[in-house]
Amino acid sequence: MVKKIEIVREMYDMFQDLKSFLKRLQTENELVTIQSEVDPILEISEIAGRAVKENRPAILFENVKGSNYPVVVNCLASERRIELALGRHPSQISEELYNLIDDLNPPKIKYFWDNRSTIFTMLKNIRPKFQRTKGQLNSYSDTNLDGIPILKCWPNDAGRFITLPLVFTTDPVSNKANVGIYRMQVYDNMTTGLHMQIQKGGGFHYHNAEKLNVPLEVAVTIGNDPATLLSAIMPLPEGIDELMFAGLIRGGRTSLKKGESVNLNYPANSEFVLEGFVRPGRRREEGPFGDHFGHYSLKSPHPIFEITKILRKPHPIYAATVVGRPPQEDRYMGDAVQKITKPFIRLLRKEVVDLWAYFETGFHNLLVVAVEQRYAREALKTAYGIFGEGQLSLTKTLILVDGNVDPSDKTKVLQEIRRNFDSSKDFHLVSKTFIDTLDFTGESQHKGSKMIINATTYKEKIPRPKAVPIPANIEFLVKGIDKVRLIGNTLLVVQTKLDGKKIINDLVKHPLMKQLKIIVAVSDDIDIKNNTDLLWGIFTRFDPAIDVTFAKIDFDGIKPVYEGVMGIDATWKSGYPEPLKMDESVIRKVESNWDSYWN
Repeated sequence: MVKKIEIVREMYDMFQDLKSFLKRLQTENELVTIQSEVDPILEISEIAGRAVKENRPAILFENVKGSNYPVVVNCLASERRIELALGRHPSQISEELYNLIDDLNPPKIKYFWDNRSTIFTMLKNIRPKFQRTKGQLNSYSDTNLDGIPILKCWPNDAGRFITLPLVFTTDPVSNKANVGIYRMQVYDNMTTGLHMQIQKGGGFHYHNAEKLNVPLEVAVTIGNDPATLLSAIMPLPEGIDELMFAGLIRGGRTSLKKGESVNLNYPANSEFVLEGFVRPGRRREEGPFGDHFGHYSLKSPHPIFEITKILRKPHPIYAATVVGRPPQEDRYMGDAVQKITKPFIRLLRKEVVDLWAYFETGFHNLLVVAVEQRYAREALKTAYGIFGEGQLSLTKTLILVDGNVDPSDKTKVLQEIRRNFDSSKDFHLVSKTFIDTLDFTGESQHKGSKMIINATTYKEKIPRPKAVPIPANIEFLVKGIDKVRLIGNTLLVVQTKLDGKKIINDLVKHPLMKQLKIIVAVSDDIDIKNNTDLLWGIFTRFDPAIDVTFAKIDFDGIKPVYEGVMGIDATWKSGYPEPLKMDESVIRKVESNWDSYWN
């Protein structure tokens, strides 16, 4: 019997632009309007961050200092808002996609025939269309970047940054289009930076343009419908068009507009559009910027975006997001994206049951993968494959667990490490490799290391872990320990103001520590009782090759052999960029006005 495609979208809300989505949020009491004047320099950022931590609604600031345009933040900063944006839970979309892919593989004529009506509707929905009538987007002589309420989010940011731009480019070699989100530092009223990180489609397009020595045309849209925004964030397999994918999850076609000064197409219902180009070989220092790793990313040269035309709606709303020390809005956006895109990695790697990247660590710093192994050490093949797979290749720490383990459950993952991890067999270091652009812990930008912790079981058993007799006065075992926390009889966290490396070296060799699996040292700015803060403090502040050690390290020829307790020095180190901290005057101002914002 031929299975029917069970993807029905007509029941879902089809938000064609930002304003229709905001209207729905308002109806659902998920949007608050603040009418008192607010400053786009730091104040909005502080309000937005606090609102996320307190689970407040999205915020529309109607009166923004220095601008005639309102600002909206936190549109997707809750699971409820994500579901409203998509019309259903992200996991439901994931299941729909997986079933669709599975049903189409291998393709059968009878299957297509029996589902012809649904398939026709789906293909119609995903294909973008051009607006036949003149849209609302027009150029205005009074519009430049100075008049747009672009935020400065953190005190030591290099200036104002556009934080939620959809950047459209076309590969000059293949002629394939791409849309991604890259932060844009404002240099003057018609020039910005374009922070194209490694493994990003726009960066590859610019690379090809430089090889050909031709300018790369760019269109930037600000203020888009949620399906288009989320599709731009998704790490889709190369060749899958983001706007078609937006139509798939929206259940309706994306309306496009032809560029007026560039040969590019972009969503016609955007609030703002910046058209222009980047020249080959022309770069400028960009940053620092308070990014989602919770520290200031370092200055580095990036392409310069030269704006040729600015378009806007008659009464546009400027959309922004604030990133920084978690949790922030990107937590919910990132979680939704990884839930939706799971079918693609499962399609490429059949042994993968589930996987989860942790927002607390900036996503790329910790990935847990549940694997159904069919032969010994198949999980390792999977891990090394993931290290070469698109944006997953930016993963720094990868933990492998069995297929029956929920990789998003911290407690269960830690239990698997306790039961199954043996450092002499299950620790794998990948040194002298590439790392995320935002990762500052390696030897230099883009250069560092990765590690694998194999906590799977297939046919390889280790002695059952014994109870951990940790003394009550552990702070006095090694000089310099201020606070301790033992988690799941597996992970010991010590807080210190001193040299973390020395403390870790002493602890992993201490006889009372030998039943532990991992000991980590963190700095005194980390709240070790708060799980979010602890994960952030650990995984953003160490490089595996530099900061990981063991109770014993020998060499088999040139190959290192590790034994005993694993130690990680995750303290803040000289040379690291500063962690993000708001100006006290801004904090006091927001605190004094906090209740009035919500009345």
